[in-house]
Parts: sequence; structure tokens; C-alpha cells
Amino acid sequence: MGLFFKWVSLILVFYSFIPKLISSNILYLSSEELAQIPVNFFDLARKQDLVNYMVNIRRRIHENPELAFEEFETSKLIRAELDHLGIYYKYPVAVTGVVGYVGTGEPPFVAIRADMDALALEEAVEWEHKSKVPGKMHACGHDAHVAMLLGAAKILQDHRNELKGTVVLVFQPAEEGHGGAKRMLDSGVLENIDAIFGLHVSFLHPIGTVGSRAGPLLAGSGFFEAVISGKGGHAAIPQHSIDPIIAASNVIVSLQHLVSREADPLDSQVVTIAKFQGGEAFNVIPDSVTIGGTFRAFSKESFIQLKQRIEEVITRQASVQRCNATVMFNSDEKPFYPATVNNQDLHKHFINVATDMLGAQNIIEMQPVMGAEDFSFFAEAIPGYFFFVGMKNESQGPIRNGHSPYFTVNEDVLPYGAALYASLATRYLLEYQPESKPSEGNIHDEL
Repeated sequence: MGLFFKWVSLILVFYSFIPKLISSNILYLSSEELAQIPVNFFDLARKQDLVNYMVNIRRRIHENPELAFEEFETSKLIRAELDHLGIYYKYPVAVTGVVGYVGTGEPPFVAIRADMDALALEEAVEWEHKSKVPGKMHACGHDAHVAMLLGAAKILQDHRNELKGTVVLVFQPAEEGHGGAKRMLDSGVLENIDAIFGLHVSFLHPIGTVGSRAGPLLAGSGFFEAVISGKGGHAAIPQHSIDPIIAASNVIVSLQHLVSREADPLDSQVVTIAKFQGGEAFNVIPDSVTIGGTFRAFSKESFIQLKQRIEEVITRQASVQRCNATVMFNSDEKPFYPATVNNQDLHKHFINVATDMLGAQNIIEMQPVMGAEDFSFFAEAIPGYFFFVGMKNESQGPIRNGHSPYFTVNEDVLPYGAALYASLATRYLLEYQPESKPSEGNIHDEL
């Protein structure tokens, strides 16, 4: 009889574990349990020790800005933090990039990305942590993005045993015009990724809100430069010269017609001349003039058409004015950026997670923006999703737009970004489990 009760007790103990075992499988997680994940992560991200950690990281990076593919000290700081957290990583990737891994080391794999580079600007904001490097500044919030991703890494590492797959931490160099994302893809380290998420702080959206949309969000972007050559001479006798300034002026006017007269009004496009260099004296017609600018569109067809027409207009309009023109476009060092197009399924995932964390009233459906992001390279190769995290707080005064020497970051935004990074990745791993895929080895073998 005693043996009988002993077996009954063992059976009861065994069955008492079944709900716990079942709850570890997404197929049996309730919607309430899923909804609680971003709430819990947001609570963790707002704890003072983690806030202080992210603020400290962000300020250290801000004081020591580094330009594209020069982010060696930033990368060193990131690697030191990952070492401290016990997170395995690969380095170098695309010169200065770092790719870390949290979780099982097995599928599915979901990536969260932060860019690291600064801009060639002299900071005009006077504060305790102003840039210490003349002519360089974090004027676009990439210092905050890195701090958020490291904050998310801490949260994820503390919950690594609960992850149903692997979160890939992508610290990317050279977003500002140099296509660091493309270099990372070319390295092959992201070949097994099932989805990737990226974010950007926004001075337009209020703190506590997020903004994005399905489909095209940011435009494809290209740059061009043209040298228009004539024949220099004295300004008092222009008949003996061939004036490249007049030719360049006509070129600029004609280029504006590409959008106003040739583009479909419902197909947003931009051609902007932002560079005009020619002549050094008021009474000398120069031999040549250099102009340059950017062109942007949301479809590949429109982008290709704009590129072709820009070259035709410059060369032919210069010819009308008896000048020659040479047109140069993006190079391998500064590639064309495709449009950033958000995956439809990931948009639904984002809305669900962000709503659970912030409430539906704080989700902003954005209109497409003509700005560009090299996250677009990731989103072309991998199902991707890019969104904006609001940091505007009227009570703290206005925030200047990015790429301004007066740009500032409202550091209250850091917990929002960290919690969203961690929540989007964790929920993705839970909700997108492969039906059956045998393990292909540990993290080192798989990736």
C-alpha cells in the first residue's frame, strides 16, 4: 500500500509539471501571456539602473563620434559590454561591425539592428557631454540607437533561457551614405536570418509614441555630381568665353522639370541640387562649374528613369550652351540606397507588440517619407521592418531635426527603444516557430 501511494504521488508530481511544460510552447501560450511580454520588458527598461546604463553608454559614444567605417572605439565599447554580459559575437564584420547572438543558437533567427556612425558636423550644442572630436558629431541619434540595442541585449540575456530561438544583435557601421548594411550582407553573416527590425529616434513624434507603415516607408536615394566645362575669360568681354555658369543655371532649371512635368504626380519623386561651385572672382568667367545633388523615388522603375533623365538633361542642356558635361553617380563606396519597404506580416507583428506595450492610441500610421535609410538593403534581402520612436516633449523645448549641429536626443526615449527591440524579437521567436527543423549544431556552427 505504501508503494502504491508513493507511485501515485510521483504521478501527481509529474502531472503538476505538465502545465509548465505546455506553457513553454507557443502553441499553448494564451494571448494574455503574449501581451504581457512587452509590458514586462518595458517595466524592466524603465528601471533606474538600466536607464542609467543606457544613458551612460549613449553619452560616452556621443563624446567620441566616429565617421563611416571608422567606428573602432565605438565597436570596442560595444564588444566590451557584450563580453561583460557573456554574449557571444563576431567581429569584425564590414570593417567595424559587430554581430552578437542571444538564445539557443538555433532557428528561428531574428535580428535587431542599430547603426553606429556619426556625421561630419561641428556640434553647436553646449552641454557637459558635447563632442570632443572637432568636426564630428552624433547629429542623427545613432548613439542612442546603440545604447538602446545594448539595453535590449541586457534584457534578452537575462531571459535567454526563455527564448525559443536566437536573437541576432546587429551593430552596423556606415549608415550615413556609405551603405554599411550592404557590406554586412555581403559578408554573409546574416544569411540565416528570418526577419530583421530597425528603428530611428524621431523629433517629430511625441515621446511614448511610435510611427511606421506597411509597404514603402522611405525613398530610394542616389547622388550625382556633374562638371560642366566651358571656356573662361574676362567678365567684361563674355563673347570671347563659353560661360559654364549660364549652362549650369539652365541645367538646374531643366532638372526641376523632371519632377514637375515628367513624373506622375501620384508617384513621389525628388530632384534637389545642393551643390554649386564655380568661379572665385567677380570679374572672371571660370573654365568650369561643378554641381551636385540627390534624387529620390519609391519605385525602382522611377528611380532608374530619374537617373537616366538626369544624365540626359545635364549633358544635352550643357551642349545647348556650347559646354561639355561629365556626370558621375554613386560609387561602390557610396552605393545607391533602395527604398525601405516594410514587410506586411511584420507590420502586423509590430502593431500587435507596440499596442500591447504602448496602447493603440500611441501607434501612428505614417505617410511615406522622402528620407533614405540603408536598412533598405536588409529589407530587400530579408523580411524587414523599420519604425520610428518618438522623443518630442514640448515641455522640454523643441528638438532640432537630424543632421543639424543643434540636434539633441531626449534620453527619455531610451527605455522605449530598448523594450521594443527586445519585445519584437522575443515575440517573433515565439510566434514564428518552424514546424519542424532539426538542430544543425550550436551557435558557432549554425551561424
